[in-house]
Amino acid sequence: MLDLLLTNATLPDGRTGMSVAVQAGRIVEVTPGLAAPAHETVDAAGYLLSPPFCDPHFHMDACLSYGLPRVNQSGTLLEGIQLWGELKPTLKAEDIIERALTYCDWAVAKGLLAIRSHVDTSDPSLLPVQALLEVKRRVASYIDLQLVAFPQDGVLRREGGVDSLQRALDLGVDVVGGIPHFERTMSEGAASVKLLCEIAADTGKPVDMHCDESDDPLSRHIETLAFETHRLGLQGRVTGSHCTSMHSMDNYYVSKLIPLIAESGVSIVANPLVNITLQGRHDSYPKRRGMTRVPELMAAGVTVAFGHDDVMDPWYGMGSGDMLEVAHMGLHVTLMTSQQGIRACFEAVTTNAAKVMHLQGYGLEPGCDASFVLLQARDPVEAIRLRAHRLKVWRKGRLLAQTAEVKVKLAVQGRPDEVSFLTPAR
Repeated sequence: MLDLLLTNATLPDGRTGMSVAVQAGRIVEVTPGLAAPAHETVDAAGYLLSPPFCDPHFHMDACLSYGLPRVNQSGTLLEGIQLWGELKPTLKAEDIIERALTYCDWAVAKGLLAIRSHVDTSDPSLLPVQALLEVKRRVASYIDLQLVAFPQDGVLRREGGVDSLQRALDLGVDVVGGIPHFERTMSEGAASVKLLCEIAADTGKPVDMHCDESDDPLSRHIETLAFETHRLGLQGRVTGSHCTSMHSMDNYYVSKLIPLIAESGVSIVANPLVNITLQGRHDSYPKRRGMTRVPELMAAGVTVAFGHDDVMDPWYGMGSGDMLEVAHMGLHVTLMTSQQGIRACFEAVTTNAAKVMHLQGYGLEPGCDASFVLLQARDPVEAIRLRAHRLKVWRKGRLLAQTAEVKVKLAVQGRPDEVSFLTPAR
């Protein structure tokens, strides 16, 4: 007897009337119209069954700290970094843990079951690292939490930065991070990329580097990251996050840069909500919005994913852990409004994000983990359009969260009693 059988589901690839059979936390069969005995049978009623959402770029050590010690008045990246620097001496591990656990509850409710969080290694105490390692331990049964050793103040700019990052890796942090555009000079930034990639090569760790989070078209550390990836044989293990300077680069240079990124196997993570909020702050009009060249990178075969980046912290005062909101903003600012483009944005917060994070057992095929989300929508386009309700969220066959199907009752004379926001049947 099966543990769980879902019937009459629509899958992201367009298949309808599908049944998904689950045994011992794994998918054992995906087929149309399966009838089999099960301890629990769920009728999906034609709604969309998706693999869980993944956030490949987040800052959990700072989340939900908005207003501490004050609000970012300029809205700039640099004031956000300054605010975080002011806050760090007052941080307590228990507060970081409590805020992070609250956010993880939000994430589960939104079907977000995998998060890659950068954690600041700049302070020699490594207090944020210790706190998030504890969070990772506590949420392991319901969220895949990856941690990136992130030298927020610059690994070379901050005295002892390399040592602190190395100690964080020794404590169990998963990924090598960096922030080359925040080093003192362009050459120091390039040197930091080389150094950090060599550390990753020596330790067998992946790399996920904040790269060119700037409006400066001459901030070109993504080029160095691609070169070092190729030189050290790190293909498939390296991610460049943000890359907002590419928005401002001239087309001729980018025509060389994108093939170099594709050749190196570097993945790119854009953060639509925050990239368009922090960038362009020094412009009058026309005002740049700072998104990297997502459709062009995708067309070149680069794996591109979207991250949330921040939720209610010194850099961004909004957010709820909803990756459909991220995809919704992403398709607008990249002009990816075709049906194909919208679906690509859905993949940017599901399958592509899972590729960036190297998640094992992810997907809706036999042998994959029985982790998925039932959305009150009939396809990925509708899911993004509506930021669809998460009706049920499972991880490895275990139900984690559920929401009643939302129906709106009208009190308008002569109109239907009930209104649906789903696309009308043609």
